[in-house]
Amino acid sequence: MSERVTLPSIRRRTLLGAAGAAVAAGGVVDVRQAHANPIRSDPFGLGVASGDPLSDRVILWTRLLRDPADGARLTDRAVQVGWQIATDERFRHVVRAGSATARANLAHSIHVDAAGLRPGRDYFYRFRTGRFISPVGHTRTAPAPHSAAARLRFAVANCQDWQNGYFGAYRDIAASDLDLVLHVGDYIYEYDPQQNAVRQHNASSGTAAGADQLITLADYRNRHALYKSDPALQAAHAALPFISTWDDHETENNYAGLIDEQDAPPWHQTPEQFKLQRAAAYQAWYEHTPVRATNRGGWSDLRIYRRFDFGTLLRLNVLDTRQYRTDQPGGGLPTGGLPSDFGPQALGDTNVTGTLTGPVQEKWLLDGLRTSHTRWNVLGQQVMMAPTRFIAPPPASVVNLDQWDGYTPQRRRLLAAIAASKAANPVVIAGDIHSTWINDLRLTVDDPSAPVVASEFVSTSITSDFPAAFVPIAEQSNAAFNPWVRYFNGRTHGWLRMDVDRTRWLTEERSVSSVAVPDAPSSTTARWAVEAGKPGVVPA
Repeated sequence: MSERVTLPSIRRRTLLGAAGAAVAAGGVVDVRQAHANPIRSDPFGLGVASGDPLSDRVILWTRLLRDPADGARLTDRAVQVGWQIATDERFRHVVRAGSATARANLAHSIHVDAAGLRPGRDYFYRFRTGRFISPVGHTRTAPAPHSAAARLRFAVANCQDWQNGYFGAYRDIAASDLDLVLHVGDYIYEYDPQQNAVRQHNASSGTAAGADQLITLADYRNRHALYKSDPALQAAHAALPFISTWDDHETENNYAGLIDEQDAPPWHQTPEQFKLQRAAAYQAWYEHTPVRATNRGGWSDLRIYRRFDFGTLLRLNVLDTRQYRTDQPGGGLPTGGLPSDFGPQALGDTNVTGTLTGPVQEKWLLDGLRTSHTRWNVLGQQVMMAPTRFIAPPPASVVNLDQWDGYTPQRRRLLAAIAASKAANPVVIAGDIHSTWINDLRLTVDDPSAPVVASEFVSTSITSDFPAAFVPIAEQSNAAFNPWVRYFNGRTHGWLRMDVDRTRWLTEERSVSSVAVPDAPSSTTARWAVEAGKPGVVPA
C-alpha cells in the first residue's frame, strides 16, 4: 500500500497504555452529555480499534465501560462520544470529526464508519467523552479501486485462549511494519475457569454446573471485555486495522449452524434454545469487534462474510464457516487417542449434502472469484482445507471431521470451481488447529500429477495448545499419507506474516518463545513462498 509512515512513537505509547494521557485536549469535539449520566472515571479501559478498511473509509471502534474487570454496562442511558481522524498523531491536521451515540443496548460500543478518507493513507484517530480522551489509534485505508497497488503486508492471527498464556505474539504484531491483521477466529474461548491455568477466565453467570460454557449476553460481554483488557492485544488493535471473522469458540466449541455441541442432558439445547445463545454470542462479538456487519434477522443471523479489494493486487474473500454449516458427520473417539472431532475418513467422503458455507455464501464466493481481476485471490476462512489423514492408509484413515475433511464433496466441488473460475493465484488461509501447516491444494488428491489449484497457509495459534502427544502422530502421518503437506509445526505459538507483491507471496512463521511470560520474544522460524503464475509453495 502507498504513502506509509513510520510509527515508532505511537506503538510505544499504545504498548504502555499512555497514549490518551499524552494527547492535548485542544481541537477535540466538545460533546455535551445532556442525555447521559456524567462519566466520572476513564471509560476507555478497553482501548480503541479500527477495522474493515476500504479505500475511502474505515470502522473506528471503542467501548465505554466503568471497569474492564467487570463487563457490566456503564449506565442505563446513552452517552455521546466525539471522534476525530487526523493525518498526524498530534492531531494538528484533523480531516474528519463527528459525534456518535454509545447506546446501552449495545453495551455502549461505538462503530463509526468514517468515510471521506483518501486511499492508501495512514490516519490517526481518537475518541472523547466529557473530560476523558481515549488512547490514540493508527489505521490505514486500502488502495484506490483498480489501482496497481505494489505491496500488501499483513498478519494472520487466531486461537487466543486467555487461560493458556499471554498474548506476546500481539506485541510482535504491533511492532511490525504491516498494513492490517486478518483474524480468522477463536478470538475468545467460552470455557469456564480452569485450575492451574496461566491466568484464569472470569466466571460466567448463566452456566449450569458442569456445562463449561458461556450462555447469556452478560457472560459473553464479560469474556470479551476480559480479553480486550490484555495490553498486547490492545497495542495491536491500536497499531493496525483488523479484518475479523469468527470460528466456533466465540459461541461454542464445534457448533454447526443451530446445532448445539452438547449432545447429552442436562445441557443439550434444541435449535430454538441454542438460537438464543448464539444470538447472545453474536451480539457480544459485534459489540467488541471493529466490523462492518449486516444484522438482517436478529442477532442470531449476523452476516459477516464480505469482500475486500486492495487495488488490483489482492482480493480477500472473508468467509463464515460456522453459521451456515450442516452438522459434522459421525464423530466419537476413533482410535489412537485423537480428539473427539476425529473420525473415519469415509464419513467425510460420503457427506454428499454437507456444507461448511451454505449454498448462498458458496455462490457469493464463486461469483467473486469469477469476476476478479486482481493478481492474488484469497479465501480467508477458519478451518484447514487440505486433506490430513492420520494413523492408517486411506481409505481407512482417521480425519478431522470439523475441518473440510468432514465435507469432502463440497471441497472437491469448490476446488474444481476455483480452477474453472480462472481467478489468478488462489490462496487459502486458515487457522483453528493450533499449528502451522503449509499445503498444496490439488484437484485430485492421490494423483501426484494432478495440477495444484491453490496454496494454503494455516496459522498456528496465539496461545492455544496443539496436543504434544499428537505432534509425532501428525509428523509420521504427513510423511506417509499427506505428501501435499509441505511444512508442519505443532510445537510453537505465534502468527503468520504475509508479504505480497505482484511477483511473489512470502509467508513467514513468527514463533513466540513462550506463552508463560508476558514479554517473551518472537523470531522467524520458517519462510515459504509462492511465485505468481506458478501454483505451489516453495521454501524461501
